[in-house]
Amino acid sequence: MESKCFRLMGLGVVLILFLSSGSCAVNPVSGGPELMLLSESDEIQLGKQTDVQVRNQYGVYEDQKLNTYLNDMCQRLARVSHRPNLPYKFEMVDASAVNAFAVPGGYVYFTRGILANLNSEAELAGVMGHELGHITARHSAQQYSRAHLAQFGVLVGGLFLGDLVSGVAQLGVGMLFLSFSRDNERQADELGVEYASKAGYDGKELAGFFETLERMNPGSDRSGLPGWFSTHPSPENRVVAVRKEAGEWQKKLGNRDLKINRDVYLRHIDGLVYGDDPRQGYAEDGVFYHPDMKFQFPVPADWKLNNTHSQVQMMTETKDGGIIFSIATAQSPKDAAGKFTQANGATVLASDSITVGGFPAQRLVCDVKGQSGAIRVVSYFIQKDKSIFYFHGLSAPSVFDKHLNTFESTMRGFKDLSDPKKINVKPNRIRLRTTKAAGTVESSLRSMGIPNDDLDDTALLNGMGLKENLRANTLIKVVEKGR
Repeated sequence: MESKCFRLMGLGVVLILFLSSGSCAVNPVSGGPELMLLSESDEIQLGKQTDVQVRNQYGVYEDQKLNTYLNDMCQRLARVSHRPNLPYKFEMVDASAVNAFAVPGGYVYFTRGILANLNSEAELAGVMGHELGHITARHSAQQYSRAHLAQFGVLVGGLFLGDLVSGVAQLGVGMLFLSFSRDNERQADELGVEYASKAGYDGKELAGFFETLERMNPGSDRSGLPGWFSTHPSPENRVVAVRKEAGEWQKKLGNRDLKINRDVYLRHIDGLVYGDDPRQGYAEDGVFYHPDMKFQFPVPADWKLNNTHSQVQMMTETKDGGIIFSIATAQSPKDAAGKFTQANGATVLASDSITVGGFPAQRLVCDVKGQSGAIRVVSYFIQKDKSIFYFHGLSAPSVFDKHLNTFESTMRGFKDLSDPKKINVKPNRIRLRTTKAAGTVESSLRSMGIPNDDLDDTALLNGMGLKENLRANTLIKVVEKGR
C-alpha cells in the first residue's frame, strides 16, 4: 500500500522532471508559458503515428487531383500561420460525416462530407485555417497531454519523456474527437479568419459556413465518425464574432479584391462521392452486401450497424451483445483462430473445422478477460478466395446463450454474392448544374427537375435558402443518384 506522503513526493519529482526537460513551453500563438508534455519533434512523431491509425480506421478518399488542390491550399495557409515550419499534410477522409480535425505535428483531415457542403475557396480557407489554428495554438497537443496525465496519474512511476509519444499514441484515434473547449474554438475561429485573410480570402465567408452548419446540425455517420458539433462546441455569438474579426483584419491588411472563388472550388468537387458509398458495403432489407469483395451475410433484426473502413460492427439495442466482422492476417482459418487465441490469452472452450457457405472455416468459442470481467466470444474464421474473414460474437457469459443463435445465424449466413443488381451499385455524387435564367433558388431547382422532397436539402447543400435570388448562369450543386 502506498502512503499519501509518497504519492505527493512522486508528483513533485515528476513535475521537476517535466520542468527540467523543457516541457514548460511557450505557446506559439499567445507567447505565454504553458505546461506541455510534447516537444515539437514529439508532436511530429505523434502525428505520423496517428495518421497511420486514421488511414486504417477511416480510409482515405482517393482523388489525386482534388487532393493536390487541397494540399496546395493547406500549404499556402500554413505559410502565413504562426508555425510555418511544421511539415503540414492534408488528407481527405472517406466518410460522409461533416467534420474536419487536426493532429499535432501538422496533419489536417477533412471528410468528403464537409467538402461536399463547402461552397467556395473562401469557406474552405476559413475552415482549414480554423483547423490549422488548433495545431498552431497547440490545442490538440494540450488534449493529448491532459489525456496522458489523466490516464497515467501524472506519470507517477518514472516514465521517461522519451517514452511519452508511444504512450500517448496508444490512446488511439478516439483522442482526435475529444471536444475542444469553447475558448479553444473561439481562438481557432480567430486564427482561421486571420490565416484566410492573410492569404487574400474574405474571412467573413467562414461565418456563412457556420450558419449553414447550424441549419444542418450534422451528426455521426455509419462509420461512427462524429459530426462537427460533437468535436467543435460552438462559442457564443460565433457568427457575429467571426464577421467582426474578418472586418478588423481587412482594415489592418488593407485588403482589396478579396477572393471568394466559388466557381473554382465547386468545379474541383464535381463528381465527389456524396453520402455512404455502397461500393464499401451496404445493408439493405436485412442483408449486408459487399459488391467489391462479393460476399453477403444477414444482419440481425433491430440491431444497430456501423460500417467502418476497417470493420463492420453490429450491436443489440440494449448493448449487451455485439458482432464484429473484418479481415484477418493469416494463412488459413485455423491459423487465424490460433493467432486470435494467443493474442488475447483466451481460454478455449470449443474449436472445430467447419464449412460456411461452401468455404472452409474454423469455429471457436472462448473466454477472454476484459477490464470489467470475462467476455465470451464465438468466432467464425472463413477463407474466401485469398482472404480470411472473421466474425466475433461477444457478450458477457451470463447472456451468451441468449445471443448465441443470433450470432451463429449471422455467421453461418456468410456466402458468395453473385446478384448483378447488388454488385453493380453506384454511389451518389455531387454534380454541377447551371441556372438558365434569373430567379429564386426554388424555381431554379424545380427547373432542374429536383423532386419536392429534395428541395430543402439541395438548397442547404448550396448554403442557400429556397427564397434567395440567383442570377442566370449560376453554378448549383445537385446530388446525382447512384444505385
